[in-house]
Amino acid sequence: MAQKNQDKGVTGPVPVVDSPDRVRNVVLVGHSGSGKTTLVEALLAVTGTIGRAGSVSDGTTACDTDPAAVKQQRSVALACAPVFHNNVKINILDSPGYADFVGELRAGLRAADAALFVVSSVDGMDAATATLWEECASVDMPRAVAVTRLDHQRSDFSESVSECQRVFGDNVLPLCLPLYDDDGESVRGLIDLVSQRILDYSDGHPPTEREPDAEHLPAIEDSRNTLIEGIIAESEDETLMERYLEGEDIEVETIIADLEKAVARGHFYPVVPVCAETQIGLDALLDMLTNAFPAPLEHSLPAATGIDGSPRAPLACSAEGPLVAEVVKTTIDSYVGRVSLVRVFSGTLRPDTPVHVSGHGMAERGHPDHDADERFAHLYSPLGSTLREVPFCVAGDICAVTKSVVAETGDTISGKDAPLLMAPWEMPEPLLPIAIVAKTRSDEDALAKNLGRLVSGDPTMRLERNAETHQLVLWCMGEAHADVVLDRLRSGGVDLETEPVRVALRETFASQSRGHGRHVKQSGGHGQYAVCDIQVEPLPRGSGFEFVDKVVGGVVPNNYIPSVEKGVRTQMERGIVAGYPVVDIRVMLFDGKAHSVDSSDAAFQTAGSLALKEAAEKGTVTLLEPVDEVTIRVPDQFVGAVMSDMSSRRGRVLGTEPDPTTTERTLVRAEVPATELVRYLVELRAMTSGSGTFGRTFVRHDPMPAHLAEQIKKEITARHG
Repeated sequence: MAQKNQDKGVTGPVPVVDSPDRVRNVVLVGHSGSGKTTLVEALLAVTGTIGRAGSVSDGTTACDTDPAAVKQQRSVALACAPVFHNNVKINILDSPGYADFVGELRAGLRAADAALFVVSSVDGMDAATATLWEECASVDMPRAVAVTRLDHQRSDFSESVSECQRVFGDNVLPLCLPLYDDDGESVRGLIDLVSQRILDYSDGHPPTEREPDAEHLPAIEDSRNTLIEGIIAESEDETLMERYLEGEDIEVETIIADLEKAVARGHFYPVVPVCAETQIGLDALLDMLTNAFPAPLEHSLPAATGIDGSPRAPLACSAEGPLVAEVVKTTIDSYVGRVSLVRVFSGTLRPDTPVHVSGHGMAERGHPDHDADERFAHLYSPLGSTLREVPFCVAGDICAVTKSVVAETGDTISGKDAPLLMAPWEMPEPLLPIAIVAKTRSDEDALAKNLGRLVSGDPTMRLERNAETHQLVLWCMGEAHADVVLDRLRSGGVDLETEPVRVALRETFASQSRGHGRHVKQSGGHGQYAVCDIQVEPLPRGSGFEFVDKVVGGVVPNNYIPSVEKGVRTQMERGIVAGYPVVDIRVMLFDGKAHSVDSSDAAFQTAGSLALKEAAEKGTVTLLEPVDEVTIRVPDQFVGAVMSDMSSRRGRVLGTEPDPTTTERTLVRAEVPATELVRYLVELRAMTSGSGTFGRTFVRHDPMPAHLAEQIKKEITARHG
């Protein structure tokens, strides 16, 4: 991203606009392999932004310059690619299609005002894409569909449209149909159903426009009637449908105007066939993005409050309004350092102007609350690995800032004299733990530094330093996400390795037992003398710890009884069999001895500790494992497999119920030992073709089966020599 290479491979002008009505923010959504990035590159080339598809800055692809993306052969991060069409700037936000990088997708949805779903005419779509459609529908985000890869020999546009209608619902209708060559397979153009014209790309782009041939008329009539009826049904003119049914020929201008209004309101979803390789349909797609998708002025803005949470008036997308912007994504570039993608919602962001940066923070994920003033020396228009400097960024537009000291993903940028805080967007909980170990002391320092930078830019990652298992655990969105994080740590100079994740267990007594603690020493004329006898008995789960004084006759002086309790508590924290904390026991002190000179607080603490250890040796100690309640959300056809799998994990199914947010999905609730959930995210996705999700909450601790407890004890013994 070095500025010295900013013009290499880029032929178009730096996109700068001074009015929100000249901006469209569109996020591309679709599964990995649907052709999103290829489509973006084709749009960049056809608009003259780059010389050819795949040539931005350093000669790599427009969006996948990240080494992690190159290694995984798929997009792993959100990329912004601005293009100009008909004097309108379209900020195309290319989001990863793989489930592990859903945080990048959520960032794209936050920055965008509309979503373009990219569906492969060869491979169809996955269940995750259908779920995202439902998510966009819940907030009335305008949507359209681009059906790609028309040039493939297995391409089937009609089936793709039918699948979209089955999955996405009503009002998903094509604006154009593919025009096939004489062989009936290769596509050489489009049939525009609204204008009833042929767009012929036989001689390349732009197409030649002409009247349809006679053989095309039946297909045009049937598809056009369906399209017109769908558009008119959403028209604000209630007389239009009646006029149409009476046979009146509705003007094309009226149809287009109603189409654009219906799309902008999120009530109608046009389908455009495109082919990135031959550039077929790209102009039609660009026309749809600029004319039918809403400008930022037409899209509701997130709520904002004072930094203390005090209410504020709703924001308006105005270049003259108070400055309110948001960091939708932060990355670390090896040359520039921290690069933040910023969506401006109100006002105008200018370089060298003091601003205030504030963040909600997520302490549990390593993001503390923060508020600080900052000044951005430069603003840039991002394009792949290229940053092109711009003089300002107006409300509704997207820009990049570099070398911010404070700004993290999700932070609000506002005026220094009137700081505000935008409502946060929802991020999914990371559910795959990865335990990492630095190989040397110097690697530990580098690991801490690099982890802080990565966590600050990725709200879908959580860092946990488990005091009980003594492991450093990264909670990630999946294996691919974990691979990217580990690669970035290693490329930052950290030599590390992973190890199996250990679940924090508990220990308790399964039966009553007695222990004798004797601490008697003579050293340098000073003695230590303490003797105590205790009885330990188990308590019901969740009861905690009770200490009972049953000493008779003052054999243990009153001032040393708290010392015995302290020694017992200290040993409980250290563990007595496997090194895990002891819970749910009652300890009764019933006898002991003291010396008038040599007894001390420290001596009785040691005696209490020894007494508990002896009681453990004489009695039966069992391990307790945490049990979580999980709620699993899956398509109906996978319910049986999920419930059967729960049984194999020693789980107890509590029940099932229809998913209230959508049809054809079921919620399965179960209680499962946490030790069985370490890799459940990966296994659930494999079991449900990537469509299953789950959440978990701790419920209680239950005794671990004896054979598993013995196995863990052996592992601990081996680990500690």
